[in-house]
Amino acid sequence: MSEKNPIRVFVTHAFAESDDYLRVFEFLESVDRFYYLNMSKPENIPSEGGLEAIKDELIQQIKASEVVVIVSDVYEQKTDLVSYMMDVADANNIGMIAIRPFGGIAETAENVVARVAEHIEWNDRELVDAIKRQGRGEDTARWEVIDFPGFDADGELN
Repeated sequence: MSEKNPIRVFVTHAFAESDDYLRVFEFLESVDRFYYLNMSKPENIPSEGGLEAIKDELIQQIKASEVVVIVSDVYEQKTDLVSYMMDVADANNIGMIAIRPFGGIAETAENVVARVAEHIEWNDRELVDAIKRQGRGEDTARWEVIDFPGFDADGELN
């Protein structure tokens, strides 16, 4: 993944930018040297054709992506539509990630958790790592570095 070859990400939407939808991109933008293309286009709501036109538009957006991120607020508002998006991702072998509801007050729906490859917290590093794993099969194998006050790389400070 580079600036010339960004990961194509689709985030669930109901043809509107929900709080969680926008929050995903805030998190992604905060990560240095992570390049992605937003394949979800909530502004592209079909003006005619009804439900079939909506489904066709979603198919185009999802098929163009490498990974699908499911946000809970959209699932709660439009369960059938997000289930359809998950069906499209499954049919096209596109990895799915679910993010827990923001704030930790609620839990992700069990049928969503059962269908996704990863169920993660709101954390920019965790989100990017999951996108890399599901979108490109890249394992980051990053380690957390813990700083212990009073110690440095050579041992205890005097």
